[in-house]
Amino acid sequence: MRFQTDLIPARLIRRYKRFLADCILEDGREITAHCANPGSMMGLADEGMKVWLEPNDDPKRKLNFGWRLIEHENGHFTGVDTSVPNRALRETLEKRQIPELADYETVRPEVKYGENSRIDFLLTQNKLPDCYVEVKSVTLSRTLGQAEFPDSVTKRGAKHLQELSNMVVQGHRAVMLYLVQRTDCTSFTLASDIDPDYHAAYLAARDAGVETLCIGTKITPQEILIDAPVTIKI
Repeated sequence: MRFQTDLIPARLIRRYKRFLADCILEDGREITAHCANPGSMMGLADEGMKVWLEPNDDPKRKLNFGWRLIEHENGHFTGVDTSVPNRALRETLEKRQIPELADYETVRPEVKYGENSRIDFLLTQNKLPDCYVEVKSVTLSRTLGQAEFPDSVTKRGAKHLQELSNMVVQGHRAVMLYLVQRTDCTSFTLASDIDPDYHAAYLAARDAGVETLCIGTKITPQEILIDAPVTIKI
């Protein structure tokens, strides 16, 4: 998935009210960018961090910049926009490039199901059980090389796991897909200390037959691409 507009570098001043970030551009201008990430962004919102912003001139938008990436001092990148995984994965699913899901020809995003929920992707194929795919963006890393989810308490995430379990009971296939938006991680685990209830909900869903996939990304200021599987250590 290529960014619609060339990203520009800046330095982060502060992130506040969850969806706002003050930054300094290279020409010295101080601007406010939209931060499309409702999580805590633990370790990703420190003053002085190098960030990459996507400018826009859309009169319908209140802000002319969107915060897309962090460039770490070691040269690795983290994608902070939680809408990116679904956009990038839709392209990959439609091209049938994820081996575990490649048998499905039809990809439908944001389909209502369960109790007032929407599944990120409903995959269908003649003579196969429907496949419900829930996607989570993973950006937390507190141990070198290891990504973690979640970065804050997520009752909504636990509900999604229960909804997936219910789909399995009804005879469908259900997949919990974690997309690691970091280029410095080769393994994945759950942050059980941050949200033990989510951890418990995940284990219950796995026991019920919900499958788990974890996939990495290649990230540059030009694009975010779906990469290879990431080792799951849960």
